[in-house]
Parts: sequence; structure tokens; C-alpha cells
Amino acid sequence: MAEDSDLEKTESATPRRLQKAREEGQIVRSRELSTFALLAAGFFGVWGMSGSIGEHLQGMLRVAFTFDHAGAFETRRMMIGAGVASREGLYALLPILAFTGVAALFAPMALGGWQLSAKGLEPKFDRLNPIAGLGKMFSINGPIQLGMSLAKTLVVGVIGGTAIWNRREEILALATQPLHLALANTVHLIAVCCGMTVAGMFVVAAMDVPYQLWQFHKKLRMTKEEVKREHRESEGDPHVKGRIRQQQRAIARRRMMTNVPKADVVVTNPTHFAVALQYTDGEMRAPKVVAKGVNLVAARIREIAAENNVPLLEAPPLARALYHNVELNREIPGPLYGAVAEVLAWVYQLRRFKAEGGDVPLAPTELDVPAELDKGGVSDDEADQEAADTLNPDNDDASGASA
Repeated sequence: MAEDSDLEKTESATPRRLQKAREEGQIVRSRELSTFALLAAGFFGVWGMSGSIGEHLQGMLRVAFTFDHAGAFETRRMMIGAGVASREGLYALLPILAFTGVAALFAPMALGGWQLSAKGLEPKFDRLNPIAGLGKMFSINGPIQLGMSLAKTLVVGVIGGTAIWNRREEILALATQPLHLALANTVHLIAVCCGMTVAGMFVVAAMDVPYQLWQFHKKLRMTKEEVKREHRESEGDPHVKGRIRQQQRAIARRRMMTNVPKADVVVTNPTHFAVALQYTDGEMRAPKVVAKGVNLVAARIREIAAENNVPLLEAPPLARALYHNVELNREIPGPLYGAVAEVLAWVYQLRRFKAEGGDVPLAPTELDVPAELDKGGVSDDEADQEAADTLNPDNDDASGASA
């Protein structure tokens, strides 16, 4: 069953899954990389500060092996000497401890960075389950870990053994050299062998890091259903989001319909478009669009305008230009000033006729509408959106108008 579930997990972990794993303390770690960093820091620290370390070690040995008659019978002087020798030894090792401490802190950052999580310290009693332990032992990870351990031992052993074998004559010659020269050559040979060992650990770390990265991301793989479920949880159910958008459009349309009775004029196509204009002298720089719509919405705008005695003007090019180029509650653009001014002049004449009588003003017919602003009829997207809104009972314009 476990193998089948692993086979189903074919999708890479999502950013949310990676973040959740990090919060739980699951990050990429390579023990071989940390081991290499510690060995390299110690080796290069000793190599670079060998002079200072040698001086402190000489001072420690000098204090430790210097005896006088009084010091041999006085405990206090013996303790002082031991303290001085310990201090010299600490001074000798302090730089190495500092280098290795820094390496131990920063080596994990190379892969997963620092991570402080209390969840990693929580006791998990399922780890004490012997059956689960046997399952891990005989899983595919067991042979892989064994192979990695054997490869590490083999690589480091071969490199270290090769370094010693190639210098076997120098090692044998140490017995025939003077003491001071033999000591210097011994230190040199030890340093070379340690450097070769560090190089071997570098090879092991270079093999282990890609494997740990692959193993970590493989462990966090997800099934397609998990990815879909996480997407729904983070982004929201598409059906719910669509419902919310419909409700928002319904609210916006109801609010828009309440502005139609306040309009000065409604410019129509006459059937496909309807745009309501309003202008208040002294308060607005230019007329603005307070309502607009196509198809059924346009029909409802015309009905509300007729019920509230708002003048209707059939001017197809102007209606299309206003609908396509002006957003709700925005002022009309400069190229349409002349055409809208003629329309408003006709509206004012119509109001004077209703109040004082006289000749009926003629509606303007030849309006100057720039051709680049007249984008034609209703697009497919607008028609589809209108149909979708019409099928939503909460988006009923009639109920919105009454509201």
C-alpha cells in the first residue's frame, strides 16, 4: 500500500507544502556536508595558524615539564603551574574551536538555512514502534544508506591510503633523520595526509548533497488530488468565487440602476446599448456616465428612464463610443465633448419646452463622433457575460431597480 501511494505522488511539492514542512522542522540536511565543513575548518585553521599554535603548545609544555624543588612540595605552586599550562593549551585550541564553531553554524545554511521549530522537539512515540523501524530497515532507503556509507568509507580510505603509500619512503626515512628534522617532516606528512582526507570528504559531500535534495523533494511529493485540494484551499473554490463575483456584479448593478432616475439623458443604440449621462454645472468639469449596459441591462435602463421621465436619445455611434470608452462614474473624454454638448443642449431645450411650451425641439441626428472611438457592436465576451448574469436570479435587474 505504501508503494502504491508513493507511485501516485507524481507532482512536485507546492510552495505552500514546502513552507508547511519547513514550519514543522523538515528541511534539507546533509551530515556529510557538515562533516566536511568541520574537517576543512579545522585543517585550514591549524594550517594557517600553525605558528601561533606552536608557540602556545611550547609554552604549555615548558610549564608542564619545568620542575623545581619548592614546587614539588607546595600544592599551591603546582596548581598555578597547571593553570598556566591549561591557559596556554586553551589559547592554542581557541582559534580552531572558533573556526569549527562557525563552520558548524553556517554549513547547514548551504542547503536548508537556519530553522528554529519547536515541533521538531515534540516527542513522537510512533518512532518507538518496532514494526515501523523494521519497515524502514528493509525499505529501499536501507540499501541506499548502506551503499552511501560504504562509498564514503571506500573513497576516504582509498584517498588516505594512496597518500600514505605514495610517501612510504619518506615515512621510513624519518627513523634516520635528526630529531628536529624528523619532527618537522612528521608534521608535514600529517598535514598532507589530513589534507587528502579532507579532499576525500569533499568528494563524499558532493555525492551526498544531490541525493539529500532528491530524497527531500521526493518525500514531499504530492498526488494530483492533493494539489487540487490545496489550490482550492488557498485560492478558493472556483464555483464559490464565481458566485461571489456574480453577487458583486448584482450589487454593483443595483447601485448603478439607482442612478438612472438622476441622469439628464439616456443615449441608446436603440436596442443593444444604453448609456445614462449626468451633468451638474458648477460641480462637474464634464458630464459623466452614471449607468451603462448592453442587451437586457440596456433594456432595463431604458425602462427605468421612461418611468422617471428621463429623456431618451437614439444616437447609435455616440452610445457605442460612450459604452466602450468611458467607465462608470467617470467623465467623458475630450473628443466626445462636442457631441455630448449637443445632446445636453437638446435636453435643456426639451425641459424649457415642457415648462413653457412652444415648438418641440428637434433631436440632434448628425453628431460628431470620432471613428476610432466607435468600436461597433457587442463583443462575444460581453454577450456571454450578459447571458451569465441573466441566468443568475440574484442578478435580476428588475429586483435591483426596485431595491
